[in-house]
Amino acid sequence: MKNLFSLVVLLVLLVTSCKQKESSVTFIKYDETSEIAALQNHEINRMKFKLIQSKYLDMNEVFKPFEEDLAYFSEEDYQNLVPFILEKDIPTIQEYVNNSILSYERIVLFYLYRIRKFESNNDLALHSIIALNSNIVKEAREKDRKRPSNLRNTVFGLPILLKDNINTIGMATTAGAFALQNNTTTDDAFIVKKLKENGALILGKANLSEWAYYFCSGCPVGYSAIGGQTLNPYGRKIFETGGSSSGSGVTVAANFAVAAVGTETSGSILSPSSQNSVVGLKPTIGLLSRTGIVPISSTLDTPGPMTKSVVDNAIFLSAMLGEDSEDMATEGNNMQLNYVDSLKASTLKGKRLGVIKELLTDSIYKRTVQIIKRAGAEVIEFEQPQVRLNGFLTLLNIDMKHDLPIYLKNYADSTVEISSVEDVVNLNLLDSISRAPYGQQLFEGIINDTTSTEAFELVKQNLNKNGIEYLSTPMEAYNLDAILSINNYHAGFAAVAKYPCLTVPMGYKKSGEPISLTFIAKPYQEQKLLQLGYAFEKLTKVRKLPKGYK
Repeated sequence: MKNLFSLVVLLVLLVTSCKQKESSVTFIKYDETSEIAALQNHEINRMKFKLIQSKYLDMNEVFKPFEEDLAYFSEEDYQNLVPFILEKDIPTIQEYVNNSILSYERIVLFYLYRIRKFESNNDLALHSIIALNSNIVKEAREKDRKRPSNLRNTVFGLPILLKDNINTIGMATTAGAFALQNNTTTDDAFIVKKLKENGALILGKANLSEWAYYFCSGCPVGYSAIGGQTLNPYGRKIFETGGSSSGSGVTVAANFAVAAVGTETSGSILSPSSQNSVVGLKPTIGLLSRTGIVPISSTLDTPGPMTKSVVDNAIFLSAMLGEDSEDMATEGNNMQLNYVDSLKASTLKGKRLGVIKELLTDSIYKRTVQIIKRAGAEVIEFEQPQVRLNGFLTLLNIDMKHDLPIYLKNYADSTVEISSVEDVVNLNLLDSISRAPYGQQLFEGIINDTTSTEAFELVKQNLNKNGIEYLSTPMEAYNLDAILSINNYHAGFAAVAKYPCLTVPMGYKKSGEPISLTFIAKPYQEQKLLQLGYAFEKLTKVRKLPKGYK
């Protein structure tokens, strides 16, 4: 019966694909003056946008390589694939491939069509894509020819989006900045090499908050000069996208790819994952390589997986692991952990989970804590330790002043003419309206920060000590498996302590804005976090597709 079903589905897909050539789709810029004027009354100051559409990106050019392939992929083809791809997790999609219901080529065409379908509609566009891999259809066909027998818990053949601060052969790595718009000839970042080794297809680059949101002060999250203003599919121009991995969160929420990679210094995976109702993991610093990624801070930076489900997160994380000789923080990380198999042991029963008393004023958090308690977890309420993170901006300033030139020298295109933060600031001043419409106050602050080497080391030590004190004090006192937070509320403490965090959809406010539960554990306890997140996800199952993107 199962084989008969597969055959019927396959025949339907084949028949509907034999269509006449479809008419082309054009991306048309529009006058956004009245739209921008209306946003000046927004209750959130940094959502009083100055512009939405990119002044540099032409999506017609981005889609030009796919004109012929998409010309023979119709709306009917797309709709026939929806039940097999939309909101489906990796094991399910791979099962459909294994049963010949799907092919990797058809999956890629589905996502290309879906991105074009929504991004070309000015009433639905999310401005979440900066670039697409012009060879991806050809690469997908190659994956179909060389398909291994064991696919279920792998990223083989699946289209992945990368935050556009991650080096990728064949596509520019811009960090959203005018200064890096021609940063095209680079090697793959280490994690991209690992993804490709595991068979993943790099679909393209996702928009982000420019320079990973360490550029302008009080400016909109999700804005970059290259990509324009990323918008939240749960409420376009109503809710913030979170930052800085804005495009990564939005594209996963809107089902523009199987999964996406984000990066975090402090909250940049947790925030957009929470705001867009997706699962985001900020790993322990050093679990994943940072080589070939445009930096803010070599002390705090890390990439991480952003997915629609915890099982996908576990699969995706495993595909990026590896010891990198160019990133000393990964030394010793040559273990082959199977995060997926460990999910079988997932349970909340008997787990000791710390609840921050001050957060219980949030009704969704309070209700969620009660659900977890009824599932058998031991819930321990505690008051937050009184710890400050003095010197946080100093840490970011001095690290970026040092780390960005290293990236530009060793990992950027040799034709890129900037070599320092100061060069970027001066270049933007030549046309600040287009290149830096919200200013570049944080970059100017980096230039003016004269903290000495000795003082900087002391700042780093104190921040690490204070972060660990904030989190380990309740963990040790109550023997906790994890602390429960909301969204990115405690991302700063986790960042300086170098503790991993996993955020999982928890619900939606009355306004429809997503809100997530964030688990925080001790370093290298990603397995525990994924188990807790998986048990919580199975218990609650709250994630839902944005209404206008079904």
